[in-house]
Amino acid sequence: MRSRLALLTAMIVALTACSDAPTTPGDYPLATAASVNDPSPPVSSVRWNRKAIALFRARGGSPARANAYLSLAQYRAVLAAQDAQHGTSRPSVTGAAAGASAAVLKQFYPLDVATIDAELAAQRAESPSADEQNKDFGAGEAIGLAVANAVLALAATDNYNLTSPGAPPIGPGYWTSSGAPIVRGSYGTRPFFLTSGTELRLPPPPAFGSPAFLAALAEVHAFSDNRTPEQVAISQKWVPFSGIVFNEIATGLIVKYHRSELEAAQILAYANTAAVDALIACFDSKFAYWFIRPTQADPGITLAVALPNHPSYPSGHSCETGAWQGVLSDAFPSERAMLEETAQEASMSRINGGLHYRFDGEGGLTIGRSAARLALLRRGLEP
Repeated sequence: MRSRLALLTAMIVALTACSDAPTTPGDYPLATAASVNDPSPPVSSVRWNRKAIALFRARGGSPARANAYLSLAQYRAVLAAQDAQHGTSRPSVTGAAAGASAAVLKQFYPLDVATIDAELAAQRAESPSADEQNKDFGAGEAIGLAVANAVLALAATDNYNLTSPGAPPIGPGYWTSSGAPIVRGSYGTRPFFLTSGTELRLPPPPAFGSPAFLAALAEVHAFSDNRTPEQVAISQKWVPFSGIVFNEIATGLIVKYHRSELEAAQILAYANTAAVDALIACFDSKFAYWFIRPTQADPGITLAVALPNHPSYPSGHSCETGAWQGVLSDAFPSERAMLEETAQEASMSRINGGLHYRFDGEGGLTIGRSAARLALLRRGLEP
């Protein structure tokens, strides 16, 4: 296992080196210098990303998938509006991001159409920022709607939640379902950057009953016996999905460093789509090995938060976290230490919470970081 993980880690390093190569004229680099003291309000992509997070917190659903298509539509709409700014045509990129966002969110949150329309109307009525004066919000909105329709057509064919992982194997070391429907995550979904769902499959976990496994299990039991209120709070912070927390971190950094509408949309698009690819690879490994949860291997382990109904290895939180860490570290290099610390917190929250072994978290972070580097190397979100 360690040799395969070492190869995947080496791939991350190699791809990082490749991503530093000069870009071609058609590329859009993810990081540029900008003022951190500008008091202007958040750009449209940030505004609507935060709206999406609020809708998920109220309604539930599949936020990774919804936010991926939301941010993809925002990014392509902003690019299209910029391309259309010639002669007397002056479509607003703010309007483009808003129109695309509203259309995508109404598809994913149909019970909230009225509030989404109200948000769009409020933004339409606001005074434009200095760089948006003399630009046509309505023209941008129309571009955003057209782009959103194309993105939603893409989403309709992504095979999400349609592939069955089959029945769990029976025997020592295998995970046992609670009897509820097995959570499929993004298993079988069409990836954005990966060549296939199996491209980043991990090597097998430590053999059930082996010294490495027993040591990892003992660590989880020790956390369970000595769990502090602070550790419980950290575990609860990262429920239900790490992508929710990282979207909020990303929008905060975009505002802090005053990224433009294009930069903001691009960062959110690459981070959210890379996170989906990480989850695709994550659940491919989960259903390849069907590995037992710590609480099933040792009933003396208690949980700090609820246990989802899918196998243990690797940690889905860690897969998603690694992807976010990779993309945001590229976009905000001065924040790498903070992002590393946050990624470790997210991963450890599932271990001290009793849900995962340490090797689940390590494998998940490896998948996520690999997915991020592949996204930044291969690109392709631009139409």
